[in-house]
Amino acid sequence: MSTTIFRLNHRASAVAAAMTADPDGIKIAARVDELGATIVDCGVAARGGLAAGLQLARVCLAGLGEVRLQSGGLTGARVVVSTDQPVAACMGSQYAGWQIAPAAANGYFAMGSGPMRAAAGKEPLIAEIGCAESPDQVVGVLESGKLPPAAVTEYIASACGVPADQVTLLVAPTASLAGAIQVVARSVETALHKLHELGFDLTQIQSGFGAAPLPPVAKDDLQGIGWTNDAVLYGAEVTLWVDADDDAIAEIGPRIPSCASPDYGSPFGEIFRRYNGDFYKIDPNLFSPALIHIQNLRSSRRQTFGQRDEALLRQSFGL
Repeated sequence: MSTTIFRLNHRASAVAAAMTADPDGIKIAARVDELGATIVDCGVAARGGLAAGLQLARVCLAGLGEVRLQSGGLTGARVVVSTDQPVAACMGSQYAGWQIAPAAANGYFAMGSGPMRAAAGKEPLIAEIGCAESPDQVVGVLESGKLPPAAVTEYIASACGVPADQVTLLVAPTASLAGAIQVVARSVETALHKLHELGFDLTQIQSGFGAAPLPPVAKDDLQGIGWTNDAVLYGAEVTLWVDADDDAIAEIGPRIPSCASPDYGSPFGEIFRRYNGDFYKIDPNLFSPALIHIQNLRSSRRQTFGQRDEALLRQSFGL
């Protein structure tokens, strides 16, 4: 799909290097594991914080997007994302499409995102959007409450075709401030993924902007997963600038927001329990922003679909 070479891992490496240059300043901890891989703790044993979360989200976007905090909204803070390379940044890098659970890691599990996905090429999506690459070093983000053992870095290095000492992994659980920020920074990504699933031509999407409320820091990862998902499903507002046909937008638009799903309308934690903790039984169409505006550069027409639900967010967050 894309003919531009973005060097996603190279870009993300520069962001990660800036983080590890001042670990104390942003409350993170970096170490080199027994295989030589760099492991950056952004919220497991290290405290992490706002700066770590914003930088973590930028690593997920391979440096191709801006992430900032904005005052206001239900919780007093919103995570705001913008990008002029939405396909490469959000789908080629940020999307958490790699389940990291090698047999040799004795039960370790993490959702993997970041540009290491473009090097591994395990997902058909990477080839479809033209973001596959063969870098000298790779950078990834692991959503997990545990730091990865050497078996995980060895697995990732092998999958990406690089030596283990050329792997950098940044780790944060959802039940941490940094981890919550990087998840809530996925408002634009969820819109693009939904459009891809609906068959929309992603090359028509030129720029993206999104904002979602930053929930309280959860007491555990299960609660954190629920709150961060609710922030996007019921609180995210996204604007996409596209070059497309108005009628095509009008046809597909009502199916984009989360309210198009039959599972819409309950806090994510309740939905998760309804399906006995089986994430994959949840309707995949639920995973979308609450409200989306599509601004057509071809016609100057703006179309809006969906709505935010602050009452449900108050219920979910206990506010």
